[in-house]
Amino acid sequence: MSQQQRIAIYPGTFDPVTNGHISLIERGLNLFDRLYVAVARSEAKDPMFTYDERIEMVRQVVALEGYEDRAEVIGFDGLLANLAMELNVTAIVRGLRAVSDFEFEFQMALMNRKLARDIETVFLMPALSWVYLSSTIVKDVAFHGGDITSLVPELVAAAIVKKTSR
Repeated sequence: MSQQQRIAIYPGTFDPVTNGHISLIERGLNLFDRLYVAVARSEAKDPMFTYDERIEMVRQVVALEGYEDRAEVIGFDGLLANLAMELNVTAIVRGLRAVSDFEFEFQMALMNRKLARDIETVFLMPALSWVYLSSTIVKDVAFHGGDITSLVPELVAAAIVKKTSR
């Protein structure tokens, strides 16, 4: 008798993908057999990187980390709950860094539960060394000439430097 695979989806804008995101991908893969890393279009957030650039960057990072056999990077535009049902996932992985994240994440989890009753939301914290880290902080540090090389993978740092030096 074969056991059903535990499949989760980890959505985000990933603008840019950080070491905190990588920590959550790793933690998600410790709990689930497969993980979809879903890059949201999120044009309303006025991202630094285009939708296609973000998808490609996350794909490269997932491959460099050696996760590509169990983590699949996809893009999406629309309701996460619909995508989660379409992909037949059992859980949505969301990251929590601080108490300030909880209220927004809790509201989203409740709405996703209303839209997709059988899909659980699992809150994970990144490794302690990345709890303070966000894409917004990385971009802010980069725009002001700070060193981001310890905050993001090398290929991401190079892409950010290229974007901010224009």
